[in-house]
Amino acid sequence: MINHIMIGSNDIERSKAFYTKVLGVLGAGEPMAHVNDTGQTRLFYMHDGDTFSISEPINGEPANTANGFTIGFKCDSLDQVKELHDVAVANGGATCEDPPGPREGSMGVMNLCYFTDPDGHKICGIHRPG
Repeated sequence: MINHIMIGSNDIERSKAFYTKVLGVLGAGEPMAHVNDTGQTRLFYMHDGDTFSISEPINGEPANTANGFTIGFKCDSLDQVKELHDVAVANGGATCEDPPGPREGSMGVMNLCYFTDPDGHKICGIHRPG
């Protein structure tokens, strides 16, 4: 259903360094960089048919985060959830919510981590056992 997600960044090189390491945990390689006709740089991370993009805002205004907005990345195991979180925090992200681990909810047990990227976007690592 979703083709891609694009978020804004106020420091595209900082975002590239952060997401190349964080998404490398999930198997994504270096991003494809593109400069559009008006001069903004965009980065495209492609993996398993999904695209995660980062862009300097085209309207020239500062990038900002959306309250209530979370991007969830699928992980293969609880260990990968924890590694995603630890790599994010080691590279300029910040922990938010509870520590990485299992959570019981209406959809059963899920392994989750939550952190924010250097621009303040909320990110989730999620693994659904079984």
